Amino acid sequence: MTSSPASLTTGSVISLASSPKKSWGQGDVRVIASGSMQPEGTLEATGAGATDFDWRLSVASIEGAGDFTPYPDFERTLTVIVGELLELTIDGETHPVELYRPLKFAGGAATVATLPTGDVLALNVFARTGVARASVRIVELSKKMEQHLFAAQFGVLLQGAATMSYAGADHRLEVRDTVVGGEDDSPRVTGRGFMAVVSFDLP
Repeated sequence: MTSSPASLTTGSVISLASSPKKSWGQGDVRVIASGSMQPEGTLEATGAGATDFDWRLSVASIEGAGDFTPYPDFERTLTVIVGELLELTIDGETHPVELYRPLKFAGGAATVATLPTGDVLALNVFARTGVARASVRIVELSKKMEQHLFAAQFGVLLQGAATMSYAGADHRLEVRDTVVGGEDDSPRVTGRGFMAVVSFDLP
């Protein structure tokens, strides 16, 4: 089952291409999903184009050096998913960001990007400070061991070939497809490659 970016139905698969591409200062961005954090810790979608959100998951190309758009009152986690290296200078301190190594930092910090080895593609996760908390894990998929995706989790296939199993049906995933997790009969992913598991919860 393929969903629109606004859908958080358990077992839905969000194709990155289903989100409109928008330009930003150093490239293009596609919002996978965004929304509000409910008091009980569940996620509610507000649509990919919403400007008011508590959490957001997106993929952006970084094609030139320059300043990042500031996001005050948010914590941001950036992961390079295509490319070798991104250098971020955050409040005057330089951080090398290598492939599949998430970096968490304050969204409102003065952040400047440089590209020592060329353009990169980045997975961006935002969580509103004091309202939501986010974590990003890069997991290696296996054909023998299932990767479960639970409530308030998303799995983004970064590389390789994988299958999502849910409610008695299998769905072949394309690179950069996102699976929406859930508690009851949680979706399970097997295959060969790497997946980003993004989790949101209460602070």
